[in-house]
Amino acid sequence: MEAFLNSWGEAAKTSVGFFWKAGWAFVLGYAISAMIQTFVPKHRLTRHMGEVGVKSTGIASAFGAISSSCSFAALAAARSLVMKGANWIAAIAFMFASTNLVIELGILIYIFLGWQYVAAEIIGGLLLIAISSILIKLIYPTKWLEEARKKVEDETPDDDDFDPWERMASREGWHMVGHQFVMEWKMVWQEILIGFTIAGLMKAFVPPAFWEALFLQGVGEDFPSWLVTLENVMIAPFVAAATFIGSMGNIPLATVLASSGVGFAGLMAFIYSDLMVPPLVKVNARYYGWKVALYIAGIMFVSIVCTALILDAGFGFFGMTPEGAASDAAEQQFAIDYTFFFNIAFVLVAAALLWLHRRHESSSGNGGGHDHGGGGIGIQDVATGLAIALLAIGIILFFVI
Repeated sequence: MEAFLNSWGEAAKTSVGFFWKAGWAFVLGYAISAMIQTFVPKHRLTRHMGEVGVKSTGIASAFGAISSSCSFAALAAARSLVMKGANWIAAIAFMFASTNLVIELGILIYIFLGWQYVAAEIIGGLLLIAISSILIKLIYPTKWLEEARKKVEDETPDDDDFDPWERMASREGWHMVGHQFVMEWKMVWQEILIGFTIAGLMKAFVPPAFWEALFLQGVGEDFPSWLVTLENVMIAPFVAAATFIGSMGNIPLATVLASSGVGFAGLMAFIYSDLMVPPLVKVNARYYGWKVALYIAGIMFVSIVCTALILDAGFGFFGMTPEGAASDAAEQQFAIDYTFFFNIAFVLVAAALLWLHRRHESSSGNGGGHDHGGGGIGIQDVATGLAIALLAIGIILFFVI
């Protein structure tokens, strides 16, 4: 019993330590994201996404890269694009870009996994978009997709055409930056909390041997290497789906997998699978119906598998395949180092942005947030409450035992 309580305390310490290592990066990433979303008029981009082609897909990808990294927000924004007349290839490209090519995700991957994984994330994100575009062209269920478009066409999208330079020069524009920063955190704090909590629990309670067996690590000559890689990239999306968390929350879990010996291809497939978790598939089903939701999930799965295999082959050919996590984030969380000073500095930045948010609220009376899959208490809310309880009790156990 004492060993279990010790592990519980260590799990809570690890979870908090993970967030400590990444805290400043979250503030930096979401501050940049808030400025981009406030000062870039998206209306000028969306009107070019109606025709199928490289241009519309490229614009959708750029639009996604400057949007929120929240997985739920990505689905809601993609629905808005469909309502505005965007083609389905552009909508899927937007989803992949908004959860794989955003700045804050790259910073987090750099801290926990290293620059090679950042390079792989960017290259792979573009590959995902290209492969999914080809698959949609080859397998295009016209009737299903037209029915899905009709399902949402009566909804009224919000347009936001404005002069970016005028907004940047105004006090109200910067108030909006603070407001957008807070809205970003309201969207993602639950999946971040759940993801970091699960990562700590996995590191404390799940032995590396489990992941080694699941991902066929150390099998030697029993299986050819190509078969191991194929198994890794095919099973990783299901492992990601079992965590029920989105893009920002699964990076610490990927760090735990990397420290347990899971290979490069499996890790990349795991990271890319954030849009395939059951709550997000359910949201797509509510938007478009189950047939289209499962069609989108199928396109994503095949694209993820192909992308991870291509990345593994390409990085291996150039001798750039990373070996596990490149940082000590999984082992050493608390120290008087750059993280300590960065966290202090960015707490002040966050305080300033919170003040700007309050100024925006007092002047405009705006509130609200983003759709996370419906009203009432959902699975994510229950998981959030459980995570808070586990962390609170675990921290007490860590200091008491």
